[in-house]
Amino acid sequence: MAVNEVRGVISRSQGAPVELVPILVPDPGEGETLVRVQACGVCHTDLHYREGAINDEFPFLLGHEAAGIVEKIGAGVTNVQPGDFVILAWRAPCGTCRSCRRGRPWYCFASRNAQQKMTLADGSPLSPALGIGAFCELTLVDALQAVKVDPAASPLAAGLIGCGIMAGLGAAINTGGVSRGDSVAVIGCGGVGNAAVAGARLAGANTIIAVDIDDRKLEWARKFGATHTINSTQTDAVATIRELTDGNGVDVAIEAVGNPVTYEQAFYARDHAGTVVLVGVPDPTMKIELPLIEVFGRGGSLKSSWYGDCLPTRDFPMLIDLYLQGRLDLDGFVSERITINEVETAFERMGRGEVLRSVVVM
Repeated sequence: MAVNEVRGVISRSQGAPVELVPILVPDPGEGETLVRVQACGVCHTDLHYREGAINDEFPFLLGHEAAGIVEKIGAGVTNVQPGDFVILAWRAPCGTCRSCRRGRPWYCFASRNAQQKMTLADGSPLSPALGIGAFCELTLVDALQAVKVDPAASPLAAGLIGCGIMAGLGAAINTGGVSRGDSVAVIGCGGVGNAAVAGARLAGANTIIAVDIDDRKLEWARKFGATHTINSTQTDAVATIRELTDGNGVDVAIEAVGNPVTYEQAFYARDHAGTVVLVGVPDPTMKIELPLIEVFGRGGSLKSSWYGDCLPTRDFPMLIDLYLQGRLDLDGFVSERITINEVETAFERMGRGEVLRSVVVM
């Protein structure tokens, strides 16, 4: 089977700067698809991989928030053809696990990935970030990870649906069940949080309160649909949210940071029988303590949102349609276009909170 030599960005060891190196990508086998990456967002999850916060299966081939063109398909592939414009998904439901059999494929416990390994030039196998590895000119995925969408969409915008946009927007619409007339608070207004703001607006929320410690991010939130903003370094976030909701709290509180302090804010900022959605990814060492009587007495739901509880084949084309109709401003999330050798610099800008998304353009 043919092997393709391309360039890709790897994390070789914990905390070390990323490297642009030759990568060997095999042609697709049965059920696999080779995709020529056009654009890939720089997501916090890639930084988590570099820092060893996901697992220790170094070296990692980073990048996962991507769109591109199908280059080749393997035997038995019917969902895409060469030349199709696709968004890559890190959830591809297997259809046979206990969750899929129960009609909940968005919780699939055996999501599909390519069976063949991409490697370094010396043959050392790589661990692709979230089963994708898209800071690379070509990447190999399971065919069901490649979701065909309207090619009229910009690759820079479309790729973001593959992770951050879907996670935040889905946290509001799919997990939180935001609907017309609801009040919503979003705590943490980076890429995922602002996608949750945009999702709440799409769903028809009446009051959308954005909370952050950075005024620049709060300005972004206004652009995506926040009706009110709170800088929590200057005022008590929970008290202000209650003031803005007639003393009641919000119907849905979305925590997009992944921190015990902000989760507690979300817990106390919701109305009785309201919903808390955790979409921020916490450090594995973090713990939270809440009075059990408050958990009982406030009722409602405490939920976690994995990938916005999405079904990529259903949700990705829908979001692209909304984008092309001018109803979802995906372009607004693209802070800068960068080349494949600027990923480490993009991590630094991300850490300083200067960007919503840097996007690698191949």
